[in-house]
Amino acid sequence: MKLFLKYYWPTVSWALFILLMCSINISDVSTSPLFFPGFDKLVHCGFFFVLVIFGCSGAIRQQFTPQVSYKLVIIIFALSIMYGGLIELLQVAVFTWRSGEWDDLFADAVGASMAAFSIMVTAKAISYVKK
Repeated sequence: MKLFLKYYWPTVSWALFILLMCSINISDVSTSPLFFPGFDKLVHCGFFFVLVIFGCSGAIRQQFTPQVSYKLVIIIFALSIMYGGLIELLQVAVFTWRSGEWDDLFADAVGASMAAFSIMVTAKAISYVKK
């Protein structure tokens, strides 16, 4: 466990931050003029983009190579989507002041897929340059 946290502590910390931010009561924010109607979806997308980037960064540091395999990126992507689904289920069942929405899970998936695509393109570019 200690070895896992050595490489993945940013990922675990960010996942806990996401859970905290998705569990607080923000009923007054939706009526605030500072935020636009799709702001919540944009935040979900950004949260999960960073989560996948941190996960892949931990995998790269653990393997001591400058790139990560596509299989590992897909595993990290799938785990982040499952985590997003868990958060939405918790919002329905536990955090009743929040509403679990399919749109939020879709925004999570968009952010995670953007990060996974970015990681795969960067890994391919690094391997191409080294040839």
